[in-house]
Amino acid sequence: MDRFDSLRGELARRCPALELRAGEPMSRHTSFRIGGPAALMALPKTGEEAAAALRTAYELEVVPFFLGNGSNLLVSDQGYQGFVIKLAGELNQVREAGRLLAAGGAVTLARLAAAALERGRTGLEFAGGIPGTVGGAVTMNAGAYGGEMAQVVREVTCLTAAGELERVTEFDFSYRHSAFSDGKRLILEARFQLEEGDREAIRRRMEELSAQRQTKQPLEYPSAGSMFKRPTGHYAAALIDQCGLKGFSVGGAQVSEKHAGFVINRGNATCADVLELVSRVKGRVLAQTGVELEMEVKVLR
Repeated sequence: MDRFDSLRGELARRCPALELRAGEPMSRHTSFRIGGPAALMALPKTGEEAAAALRTAYELEVVPFFLGNGSNLLVSDQGYQGFVIKLAGELNQVREAGRLLAAGGAVTLARLAAAALERGRTGLEFAGGIPGTVGGAVTMNAGAYGGEMAQVVREVTCLTAAGELERVTEFDFSYRHSAFSDGKRLILEARFQLEEGDREAIRRRMEELSAQRQTKQPLEYPSAGSMFKRPTGHYAAALIDQCGLKGFSVGGAQVSEKHAGFVINRGNATCADVLELVSRVKGRVLAQTGVELEMEVKVLR
């Protein structure tokens, strides 16, 4: 019996209601639609189930990987020989928390932005088209069109490795970084401070940003959004375009012809295809411009 069989057995004993999946294809859980099976996945529906999953894993010396919407993730074709925790159930709800708007870690940003619109709250218009979850977005300080999580997040409730609840109000936000970026704490809920606004003005702004995304981004193909971080003083997409790499492909992976900062899955791309393409793009850009690109997308192997 391997350690994941032991973990599965112990979790089933301690927390019978916890949903567990062995050999779950990660391609079902990433926006790239790429990735082999995870050894074990847990889908806790409550904070108690999530705490039990964390405590048990660490007791058995298994370090879990926290999965949101898989929108900034590339998983190996061989899969992930590890333990994945993906929140569900009541951790996928939006509610009022006094003057703040609270959202579970599993809530998508599209749903969060829609909930803010419904309540006439402004400040999250930028988030409506970001395909991640609240937990992932706070972890990487996700942003677009001049907005980012750092502007609106005020409190986070998370679990420590010991499965203990912790309330955090200091986030160490910077570009695509937060105090949670080390992956050691699981975000259960985040609370957002938003201003009262005109519902129709908020709706118009969200529709305007949505139209811009539809025009400029290859949303018709699976991808992980922007493949590279923004280099200091440059834009990755502009550098890639400057090097004549729009449409460049390896296997089923291609630099988008619509937006050079996106690598898309044309339908049969493998993780190996994407990584080879990224390597060639980085090499060409470095050789022609002297700028070294850094991947924004996380690779799980």
